Parts: sequence; C-alpha cells; structure tokens
Amino acid sequence: MWRYWVGALAALLLAGAGLFLFRSSATADVILPPAPPPLAVQTSADADAPVAAVPEAAPKTREEKRFNRYDKDRDDRITREEYLASRRKAFARLDANGDGRLSFEEWAVKTTDRFADADKDKSATLDRTEFATTAPKRKAPRRRVDCPPARAEAED
Repeated sequence: MWRYWVGALAALLLAGAGLFLFRSSATADVILPPAPPPLAVQTSADADAPVAAVPEAAPKTREEKRFNRYDKDRDDRITREEYLASRRKAFARLDANGDGRLSFEEWAVKTTDRFADADKDKSATLDRTEFATTAPKRKAPRRRVDCPPARAEAED
C-alpha cells in the first residue's frame, strides 16, 4: 500500500515542478517585435490619393482552359501533333488489353477528319475560334422517373 502513496506523491511533485518551470519560462522578459500598424481607412479627404489596386483572378472559360491544355508550347496555335497527342493517350487507354481490336488507323481517320473540318483556313493549325468548334457536344441530362404517374381517382 505504501507504494501507491509514494507513487501519488511523486506524481504530485512532478506536476508541481512542471507548473513551476512553465510559469517561470512564461514570465521571462522576452522582447517581442513591434506590432504592425493597423490598415488605414480611406476617408473622404484621402479620396484623391492613389489606392493600390487589388488584383483579381481572371475567370477562364471552359473553352480557354481546354485550348490551353492542348496548346503545349503556348503560342496560341494548336498544331496537328499537339491536337493528336491527347488522342494517342486516349487510344492507349481504350486499348488497355492491347489486342488491337480498335486499330489506330480507324481511330486516327476520324480524328484527322475532325481536325481538318475545324481548320477552316487550311493553315494546319487551329486558332481559338477554330478550336472551339471541336468541343464535344454535351447532352442534356435526362430526368429519371422512378414511379409511374399518379392515376386520377374517380370522384364520388
């Protein structure tokens, strides 16, 4: 039983020593750097003073983001090779087992025709307006009806 009393006394002594050391380090004279001055509020007298412009993020449209993903060299033109690079990756993903059932030639014909159709000025590059015509056509989501329509009940 005396071991419990000694253990409890030791725990109290350790806790007291910890509090003593913590308080002594907290009250030490520490020189803190001066606080920054508060932001000045512009008054009507300061209306003519120049105010630093707050930068704003420029929102990019979906087509701008898509164009930038294709335009790897950032020259505002998409070459045929840049356009086909993502298609090659998509083909590799489609032909995961490597059995060759989807041949690249069959698939490339469609992609090349799509590029040729989009290249209206026949310059072998797509500018932003031409590239916008290659966007995938998105279908409107169909509404799913889970239950049959309610039947009209006969009135009494």
